[in-house]
Parts: sequence; structure tokens; C-alpha cells
Amino acid sequence: MRISLQAELGDFQHRHTIYVFALKMSFLAVTLSSIVTTLLLPPLDWMGMLPVPLAHGVIYGVLLSWLIGGAVSSALSIVAGHAMHRLSVSRAEFEQLSRTDVLSGLLNRRAFTEALEQVDGNACLVIFDVDRFKAINDRFGHACGDAVIVAVSAILAAAFDGGSVTARLGGEEFGAIVVGGSQEQRIERVRAVCARLAGQPIVADDCVVAITVSAGVAELESGRNKEGAYSAADKALYLAKALGRNRVVHENEGLHPGWRRHLSDETADARAINMDCDEARLA
Repeated sequence: MRISLQAELGDFQHRHTIYVFALKMSFLAVTLSSIVTTLLLPPLDWMGMLPVPLAHGVIYGVLLSWLIGGAVSSALSIVAGHAMHRLSVSRAEFEQLSRTDVLSGLLNRRAFTEALEQVDGNACLVIFDVDRFKAINDRFGHACGDAVIVAVSAILAAAFDGGSVTARLGGEEFGAIVVGGSQEQRIERVRAVCARLAGQPIVADDCVVAITVSAGVAELESGRNKEGAYSAADKALYLAKALGRNRVVHENEGLHPGWRRHLSDETADARAINMDCDEARLA
């Protein structure tokens, strides 16, 4: 009986479960009441305390158990079922909120990390970052910045649907687990969404914002450590930023010697600019 009830109490998010639960509880209550009545009446009859013949007493007791006990237990079970339904729905909503980024509607970092741990091969991890997002906030205001986040989220969610997963990792940084296809096909999907974002200005209130996005890609090979993959994607994103932004860099491309030279030149130029600025401030 206990095991059967536990199976019935498994999911109260659906209303029909309430009435199934009430029906089962009523049946069990009436059955137990009938058994107890049948066991108690013979001793009462033997002691001469039963005002009717034993057979009639048993019939009346069972009928009353079904009519009164069934009705009362059904009403109480329905009330309890509705309370458990509300509790179950509230719990599900809380769990959903705890896994969802409020602004974007995408998964948050916690949920994304959990999804990442479940991937086993034939997929890649992508970390996106909106280029020069701070400048957007400074120029147009945070409301416009929020509109950019929402628009980027919608495009990423539409581009990576099905078995793929998208999330907002924090600030202007997004993550995606792109599933299926070959490595080249997955990278092409990432490049296509970055090109779409670059070619689609975002309209928010009185401002029109043209954005670009950089992305770092790492392969989620079977058995690969997920933290290592995340670190590789993050390094690839850093390289994409250092190479001028608005581009997709795969983890393997970071080994390209030409890009290393380009990155060294970029770093040297940045240092030279900083030195010039320091000299100007001293002057």
C-alpha cells in the first residue's frame, strides 16, 4: 500500500493527478474502514451490544463506510491534492527560475555547466562576447545595453535550437553547446550567427546599435575534461579579441604561427600607444 501511494504522489504538477490520488485514497480508506467494521462487530454481537443481527450490522457498517467514509476521505484527499499541486508547481517554477537568466531568458551559468557535464562527443563549446559592450552602455545607456543583450539572446537561441544549448554566462558573455554535424559544419554555424549579428543593427528606444561578436570554439571530444575545454574556448575567445574582434577562432587555430606573429604585433602596438599616452600625460 505504501509503495503504491508513493508511486501516485510522484508528480502533482498535472491536475488530473489530484483526482487519481483522491480516488485511490478514498478506496483505501473505505476498504480499511470496512475491514475494521467487519472485525469489530462479532465481538460486539457476542457481548450483546449489537442492536441488530450480526449480518445486518455488517451490511450497514460496510454501506456507511462507503457512503460516509468515502465521501469524507474524497473531499479531504482533493483538498490535500490541490495543496500538493500548488506546492509542486511552485517548486517547479522556483527550479526553473534558479536555472534561468532573468534578462535574457536563456539558461544561466549554473544550468549551462550542468548541461556541459552531460555532453559526450560530437559537439563543440562556444563562448561568445559582444565587442565593446561597455562603450555601448556608456554611449547609449544601460537600457539600450539591456536591449542588446535581449536581442543577441534571441538570435543565439534561434540559431542553436534542437539538441544544442545556449546560455548567458554573465554580462555580455554567452555560451553555446553546438551538437551534431562535423567540426567544420559546427564552426560554420557559429560563423553564420556571428555574421548575422554583425549585419543586423539592434533598435532600442531611440537608438540604433550596430554590434559585432567575437567567439572562441573548443571541441567537446569524448572523454575530454570539461574544464579543459572551457579554458581552451576562453583562450580562443581572448585570441579573437586580440586579433581585432568580430571573428571566430577555433582552439586549433591558436597554434597558427602567423596568428602568433599578428598577436605579438598587436601587443607591441598596444604597448607603444600606452607609452605615448604616458609621455603625453607627463608633458
